[in-house]
Amino acid sequence: MGVPPAPSPPSWPHCGFYADPATDPVGCRGIHVAGHAACLAHLTDTHRDSYLASLTPAADIDHRGTPFTEELLCRLLDALRDPTTTGPRFGTALFHGAQFSGDVSFELAEFGAAWFYEAQFSNDTSFVGAQFGDAGFGSAQFSGEARFSGARFSGPASFESVQFSGLADFNNAQFARRVARFGKAQFSGLALFRSVQFFGPAQFGEAQFSGITQFTGAQFSDNARFQDVQFSDSVDFFMARFSGDAWFDLARFSGDTQFLETQFLGPARFLSARFSGPARFGKAQFSGTARFDGAQFSVEPWFGPIACAGVLDLSGAVFAVPVTLEIAAYEVRCVRTQWESTATVRLRYATADLSYAVLSAPVAVTAHPIPFTGGFDTTVDESVLSGPAAVRVASVQGVDAAFLVLTDLDLSDCLFSGAFHLDQLRLEGRCAFAAVPTGWRRRGMRLTRWTRRRTLAEEHHWRAQTDCQPALPAGHPVSPALWRFGPHHPDPGLTPDPEDVAALYRQLRKAFEDGRNEPGAADFYYGECEMRRHDRTSTSTGERRLLWGYWLLSGYGLRASRAMGWLLAAMATTTLALMLWGLPSHDPAPATTGSLTHGKITLNTETSDPALIGPWRQRLTGPRAEKATRVVVNSVVFRSSGQNLTTTGTYIEMASRLLEPTLLALAALAVRGRIKR
Repeated sequence: MGVPPAPSPPSWPHCGFYADPATDPVGCRGIHVAGHAACLAHLTDTHRDSYLASLTPAADIDHRGTPFTEELLCRLLDALRDPTTTGPRFGTALFHGAQFSGDVSFELAEFGAAWFYEAQFSNDTSFVGAQFGDAGFGSAQFSGEARFSGARFSGPASFESVQFSGLADFNNAQFARRVARFGKAQFSGLALFRSVQFFGPAQFGEAQFSGITQFTGAQFSDNARFQDVQFSDSVDFFMARFSGDAWFDLARFSGDTQFLETQFLGPARFLSARFSGPARFGKAQFSGTARFDGAQFSVEPWFGPIACAGVLDLSGAVFAVPVTLEIAAYEVRCVRTQWESTATVRLRYATADLSYAVLSAPVAVTAHPIPFTGGFDTTVDESVLSGPAAVRVASVQGVDAAFLVLTDLDLSDCLFSGAFHLDQLRLEGRCAFAAVPTGWRRRGMRLTRWTRRRTLAEEHHWRAQTDCQPALPAGHPVSPALWRFGPHHPDPGLTPDPEDVAALYRQLRKAFEDGRNEPGAADFYYGECEMRRHDRTSTSTGERRLLWGYWLLSGYGLRASRAMGWLLAAMATTTLALMLWGLPSHDPAPATTGSLTHGKITLNTETSDPALIGPWRQRLTGPRAEKATRVVVNSVVFRSSGQNLTTTGTYIEMASRLLEPTLLALAALAVRGRIKR
């Protein structure tokens, strides 16, 4: 292991007190007091008293590198105290590398310029109410609390690379129209910037906030730079105001973030924040909840790509301009979000809730199949997320769907009840809906099985409620053999009834038809008829019976296998009936009779009625089966076979020519409904 290099002497003439060539060749680094060869801390008492007595308010001082005890600092401040304000007043104050032991109080101090670069504050420090011209605290170290609440900075203020080990309090501080730099600053404890006002640029690039951070009510009148900032605990921008550019590119939010009316809120909170300039969140990462409730974006933002391991809440946010949102998160809430212009929302991993969102222009919500890319085509880090990247929509209740486009989304649990203009909703790509329960089930002595079709979540909720399915604990997966229960299960008053669900199917069927998706429309027509068949409120008994027959024979004209099954059964029954009662034993031969009257012969040819005689075993023969089959096949295509039949057989053929072509037509209709585009 090498020997550490010896400390280098400062650039100013220094005191050198306690210097030791072996261990500390530099010694005290305090600058010489003018006219003396020692710093203020190591002057003789007589010389120190003489120097302090010579000071007047607003004097320039230079105590770079000087070690200050609490008592020595108090004497210096008393020497500079302005009797009219009771606070110390400095001209230019140079404290580069100064060391302050004990509590430090510069409360109500006035500085023409204050330079505390690399200064060390061992205990609590207070600049409450202080006024600064130019201020420099770069690389300073605050080991205790650092309070700057109510401070006023009229010139540039630099806190770059400052280390705040305890509380950092900048509440109600004001930074004038000059830049305020906090780049690479480290905040290890609570960081308070409540109601702080930045009238000039605010730069926090690469700063690290390890504790709770609050920018509640902060005002950024110029550009705000938070690129590559790390927030390890919750951060709150509740009701913050961003009038210039707000850049959060590559920012990392490990706790909850709130941009409430920021508008940012949550473990990362931007609640009710207002962005009057461009807002950039490119490749920002949230390890907890990110809340933008009530945030307002007045200039086109770059909202994403964002990776969020928790909930990203945009409820009540207002987007006044066209926007593209690229979000990879487990849950995205857009409840009552207002889009006043066009928007594209690209999502990954998310369950999106669009309840009561206000759409004034087309808004497209789509699943993004591959990871997002940021600047220079670099892939966004999605390591905070895991599992399938499919996107689900939980609700569009209360939304005017005329402006809504859904693409490649899972709508299995989406609630459509209460939405408007669902017939104008556009469904693009591969939108998945819930399937019916799988497997066989016993109903009395019968085994039944649901035929496969796409269904709405509302039908699942109604059937689960009417089947008295037990509610499962939250987070417990529902068996695919059961209907999915709704959020108000098993309350029938809050569960949509068949009349409501039928209306939803009807409107969405129209949306499928307008999109030239006939198979999808067929499933929703089936669902509509199912709900009408079960509706005892607005559907009459006669209509329900007719629907029941329509369902039984052909699945509402959509189940070709069912119609063909009935057709084959009808043909077999007709064939058997003709063999037993319809075909005569043999074709009757015509007989001719005549008479001679006055030299004229009169002839009459008559054919006797076909007769069926003989025992049952003579009726069930191969030739008779062939004749009966020929009659039945001709009946299916609505033709007469020309076969001699008994009177009973004639009526059987008439019934066959009416019923069986109908079943064939229903089968053809069902096939067409599945293959038509």
